[in-house]
Amino acid sequence: MTKALYKKIIITIVMLFFSVIMIVPFLWMISASFKTPAEVFQYPIKWIPAHFMWDHHIKVWTGANSFVHYYLNSLKVALISTVGAVLLSALAAYGFSRIEFKGRNAMFMIYLSMMMVPPQVLFVPKFIMFDWAGIYNTHWALILPGMFTIFGVFMMRQFFLSVPYEISEAAFIDGAGHFRIFSRIILPMAKPSLATLAIIDFSWHWNDYENALVFLIDQKLYTVPLGLQNFILENTVDYNGMMAAATAGIIPMILVFLIGQRYIIQGVASAAVKG
Repeated sequence: MTKALYKKIIITIVMLFFSVIMIVPFLWMISASFKTPAEVFQYPIKWIPAHFMWDHHIKVWTGANSFVHYYLNSLKVALISTVGAVLLSALAAYGFSRIEFKGRNAMFMIYLSMMMVPPQVLFVPKFIMFDWAGIYNTHWALILPGMFTIFGVFMMRQFFLSVPYEISEAAFIDGAGHFRIFSRIILPMAKPSLATLAIIDFSWHWNDYENALVFLIDQKLYTVPLGLQNFILENTVDYNGMMAAATAGIIPMILVFLIGQRYIIQGVASAAVKG
């Protein structure tokens, strides 16, 4: 075997090793959701329960605090935020990459520097603003800020920079304006990057705990991450129920990834072509 083949085999083994390490916690979570409370802390770990307990999964969906409401709330917040974030990021990225105006690069660097500001610093200003606007304790307090993502603008801008300017110039000669060039030419070419951004942004909003904790009070508005708190009881923790709920919570993430996985590598690679 050649040296390149040896190198490829070694890299594959290393990646497989780290993949197994990363998937083990998820396997334990699924296993614990079918165990009895006594089996959860059994050591050495018994990966396959002696008897599969479906009661925990049934309780998650049919109990007093059914996860159906949390699921619907999370889907509402995540889907609307993701659609808005993808559209606004693409529009802003087009302006920063294809439209020449004075101070464009300086403005983009200032905009990009906002990524260094910790999100927790903005909780108090957001609280005051949302209370003034009347959207505190509503899903709009999560949706509206979620539509603006600095990372999304950066990612889409990098892809748009990789598109040859000759394409835009040819469209301008034919009489097309910026909106037509954006919607008819640039946007269809950006499908891999758009899909990658949608998957990343959906994951962020689906798993967002801090913003939901700060800006939502009414339990009927709770999302899935907040719904997991119902399994933290006064004197103990229902680990089996929590693991069953967490297992249910990752299903949309898996589905979204499976649907868009073929775009992820292509989208990330194309976004890294130009810096």
